[in-house]
Amino acid sequence: MTQPQETAPRRCLLPGTPAGTGVGTAFGTFGELLQGVLPEENGDFLVTLPVARWTRAAFRPDPDMGEVVVLPHRKQKARRLARMIVEEAPRPTGGVLTVNSVIPEGKGLASSSADLVATARAVGQALGLAMPASRIERLLARIEPTDGVLYPGIVAFHHRTVRLRAVLGPLPAMTVVGIDEGGAVDTVDFNRIPKPFTATERHEYARLLDRLAGAVRSRDLAEVGRVATRSALMNQTLKHKWSLERMCEICREVGGLGVAVGHSGTTLGVLLDAADPACPHRANAAAHACTELAGGVAVYRTLSFPNVPLTDPSLPVPA
Repeated sequence: MTQPQETAPRRCLLPGTPAGTGVGTAFGTFGELLQGVLPEENGDFLVTLPVARWTRAAFRPDPDMGEVVVLPHRKQKARRLARMIVEEAPRPTGGVLTVNSVIPEGKGLASSSADLVATARAVGQALGLAMPASRIERLLARIEPTDGVLYPGIVAFHHRTVRLRAVLGPLPAMTVVGIDEGGAVDTVDFNRIPKPFTATERHEYARLLDRLAGAVRSRDLAEVGRVATRSALMNQTLKHKWSLERMCEICREVGGLGVAVGHSGTTLGVLLDAADPACPHRANAAAHACTELAGGVAVYRTLSFPNVPLTDPSLPVPA
């Protein structure tokens, strides 16, 4: 059973890192607490579930190179973003971008989003360019649908249009006992699939978002779990998960809060209240039961962001 990683990487240079190198980090998510389509136009949205899994990017400018090189080579989306930022700089430059991540790819854990956000921060720091969230959103919208990992706390985010809908606030830490059904999902391809939700279902998503916003404000983890489970069930028409029914049973057997899934991925997890004295026992029981479904069971810890306000009065609240 993989143990959770609790600590964010320091935004400082590691020994041996060349001077002038910019460093950026970004967290991943365990799927989403809620994802669907609202009644309004361009109503595709998700609600993030940040976890302690990280991407760290480092960018070393080199004017003599004339081009941006990325390591590892497969991180071409990150390279494309770095080139876009460099081209906007007063003095364009080449350089080496290194992306290190412990977030599994293609599983619905926001690995690509974390790579891109960490890259934007690293390149911006190296070139002395401000990288506010609005600028990062504008850049990412030119590349692919993106999760809301550039914001701390729980946020509602329009991932297709890459714009913040609302800051919902922080939540107490949860433990997630997760499995992977296998394979990988391309987020860009998945988001091209038409969403066959009816008007009734779109209005249900609006009610679920309102319920979730209230649950975050009141720190009601039981309600958070109920909303997450309902969202997972509604998503079955888009990305069917053969193990969801059994995961819901395991959640009930161990006294979990609910089940969260990577709506566009292959992961499912039982949510547990990390402050519950019985949490270690519940987690062990869930992990044991999950081994029937998948060979590898991983344990995650959600990020609680205690310094984030419950709501941000400068931002809209869910309709």
